[in-house]
Amino acid sequence: MITEEIVHIKGQPQKLVVFLHGYIDSAPALDRKINLLVDGLDNAAVHIPQAPVICEVHENKRQWYSMHRFDPDDARKFVPTMEECVAIYDRMGQGLAEAYSYLNEYIEERLNMYGLEAKDLYLCGFSQGAMLALYYALQHEETIGGCISFSGILTPHTYLLKHHKSTPDVLLIHGNADNLVRFEALGFTRSLLEQMGCSVSTYVVEDGRHMVTEDGLEQALRYIMRRGVKQKAV
Repeated sequence: MITEEIVHIKGQPQKLVVFLHGYIDSAPALDRKINLLVDGLDNAAVHIPQAPVICEVHENKRQWYSMHRFDPDDARKFVPTMEECVAIYDRMGQGLAEAYSYLNEYIEERLNMYGLEAKDLYLCGFSQGAMLALYYALQHEETIGGCISFSGILTPHTYLLKHHKSTPDVLLIHGNADNLVRFEALGFTRSLLEQMGCSVSTYVVEDGRHMVTEDGLEQALRYIMRRGVKQKAV
């Protein structure tokens, strides 16, 4: 179960924004990187949950599910083709399904806390957190307000193409110099989401590596604002 989180309440919450950190990461580390998004919102509750699983490669960090369980040699980072890379990510379905079960309970509790519905949820994620955010958004019975992926990839795509339960609006943000999740993941993910019937927007971070950037956060803020969350007055 998810028992740790960082919360920012902005006015009277009309939207719930949940941001999932990455692999070998933590909620406090992510919180320090997304001030631009948090400060720019009003009438929203921003929750940054801490993954409940101790990271397999760094005991002071967290993970949503084990990567080495499905890719013990980190081959996804080095295989020469996108096809080989995708095949490795597609092994991770069981890990994502397990993470979905406890994330779903967490999100349902937070929505109930504010008297909100699935359409009021904006689920963001970075890297492994982005993979989980996309998986959740597609597997949830009710369509959420929007999903924002920073440096992620859709996985397991073969399963989700056949078994997705909703078609959320999605914003994909990816650096074209990403050194960990290759940039080709952007086009790959967009194509599959569009096949499912999702409305997809994209933003390329020029020379962006594997990180959350200010311009990416600005795009995320605008994306949420267009769907009813007001920007804080300056």
